[in-house]
Amino acid sequence: MRFEVPAALDGQRLDRALAILTGLSRAAVRRLLDADAVTVGGEQAGAVSTRVRTGAEVEVDATALADAEQRLRAPSAPVAVGGIEFAVVHEDEHVVVVAKPAGLVTHPGAGHTDDTLLNGLVHRYPDIASAGPVERPGIVHRLDRGTSGLLVCARTPAAREHLIAQLAARTVVRDYVTLVRGTPDAARGTIDAPIGRSRRNRTKMEVVADGREARTDYAVLGSGRAGAGPGAGPGEAADPDRAADQGGGTRVSLLHCRLQTGRTHQIRVHLAEIGLPVLGDAVYGCPDPFGGDRSLLHALVLRFEHPATGAPVHCVDPPPADFAAAVEALGLSAEVSRLTAPAESAGDGSTSP
Repeated sequence: MRFEVPAALDGQRLDRALAILTGLSRAAVRRLLDADAVTVGGEQAGAVSTRVRTGAEVEVDATALADAEQRLRAPSAPVAVGGIEFAVVHEDEHVVVVAKPAGLVTHPGAGHTDDTLLNGLVHRYPDIASAGPVERPGIVHRLDRGTSGLLVCARTPAAREHLIAQLAARTVVRDYVTLVRGTPDAARGTIDAPIGRSRRNRTKMEVVADGREARTDYAVLGSGRAGAGPGAGPGEAADPDRAADQGGGTRVSLLHCRLQTGRTHQIRVHLAEIGLPVLGDAVYGCPDPFGGDRSLLHALVLRFEHPATGAPVHCVDPPPADFAAAVEALGLSAEVSRLTAPAESAGDGSTSP
């Protein structure tokens, strides 16, 4: 297959130009180059960083190109990879509930093919590979890369279908805690605003009139100031002040959030929309005054009906060290502890959204 480099690509790197000309990813183009399947001007292609010029003739071996295109079209199963760290909170022959650490991607996608939670799950539980679509077996919901906490994965096709039905019926309880800049006007409420992909930046989500229904319940557990000077006490009751005030430092609130729906980036987008950006969220939020480098959002509680027995499954994952340290600095650790109480002794739910 021959391509002529257009003027628009003059001076571009060979791998980028080929990716544009063929529609393949740069990784796929590099594999073609490594296989000596590309020539430029009749000569074997050089390094990927070689600059191409207008009018240059680039030829790709037809068989190798067809194979690359086929791999692009055909979904591939996640590779089983050992050494990926995650804690198991509950496991049986039907489901496994894990505590995903912040920084770990849930499933393979662009830029992450063999370093995700799903790669580790398939290594530890090989039966997951047959529990659903070949490219994302067992997955029924996901957590963003920077979010830590609980996630349930199916180990059988039947368990997957049952869990998906529960999510659709909104009977699965997914409770989060997060630290945001500012304090809501109301101590509790529901954010009801449709979410869709941003028209300006397709990697982001935003509240849009024609988006999908999205509802997030929230309750304020307490507030305080981060980076405050003397006299700025932690653990204060909620009030309408949103950022810094006369006490100094950044006004911060600890929120308990519950998903009614499960749209991409939902909590982060909804809270940003009402002027309460999540600390450490580089996309929708604001810098973390506690010095962290990830979104301070944690999936704390997960409750669902066991897909085989019908028994209730109640899982809790206390916040990791970075989140716990920030909460402790605000004097609000007790508020999080109340949310992690066993289901049968959780009281009347007065701090629930």
